[in-house]
Amino acid sequence: MHFERVAEGYAAARPPYPAELWRDVLATGLVAPGRRALDLGAGSGQATGELLRYGMDVVAVEPGRRLADIIEDRFPSAVVVRSKAEDIRPGEATFDLVVAATSIHWMNVDVLLPIIHRSLKPEGRLLIWRNVFGDGAAEVTPFRREVQRIVAARPASGAVDHESIDTTTRALRGSRLFRVEKTHLFRWTVDLTTEQVRALFGTFSNWTPDEADAAASAVAALGGSVTESYTSWLIEASPV
Repeated sequence: MHFERVAEGYAAARPPYPAELWRDVLATGLVAPGRRALDLGAGSGQATGELLRYGMDVVAVEPGRRLADIIEDRFPSAVVVRSKAEDIRPGEATFDLVVAATSIHWMNVDVLLPIIHRSLKPEGRLLIWRNVFGDGAAEVTPFRREVQRIVAARPASGAVDHESIDTTTRALRGSRLFRVEKTHLFRWTVDLTTEQVRALFGTFSNWTPDEADAAASAVAALGGSVTESYTSWLIEASPV
């Protein structure tokens, strides 16, 4: 529940998903007035708000009380369900779209995917996407070298790379419930000030406050602003 503890900062600091990602979401033809969407692990409502803007009826599932409050305050037309995604029991074939935006890596997909499969209409789609805060193909900037130095000082964890599109794609295919129709990768940049870096890195679940302060100090030493290269990915999957 790290994000619950930093709910207001999370809502303010996280950058939006790139326009190119939303272009490809819209290209599914399923984002339209009157259609129904289920947003799993909705956080502060980034995806919920955009889907509502296009006229969809949205059910936002979020276990964090403070984050759910933010969604209700920002988007009163959304139906907010305060629950873990694995605990919901939606009706059968009731949603045109199920989305998990930078959230599925926190969920038990073995439990969740059968629930999603039952909830989708036959022509519906499961869309999974996330922002990855870094771009391994981009030039390593002085700031990124400082980030690498901070991360290298941690004890080795041996954790699975849940930010990888391959990890999620394998889980979908392994379930035998979904066919992966398309995958998309987007590269983008954002300019961040010292305080924006402190706020943003403070929302990362694997960063301590001291580490976020160290990243912010690196920005200050570099003139108070840096250009960060990030990536996003999107998976489109259909029920089988």
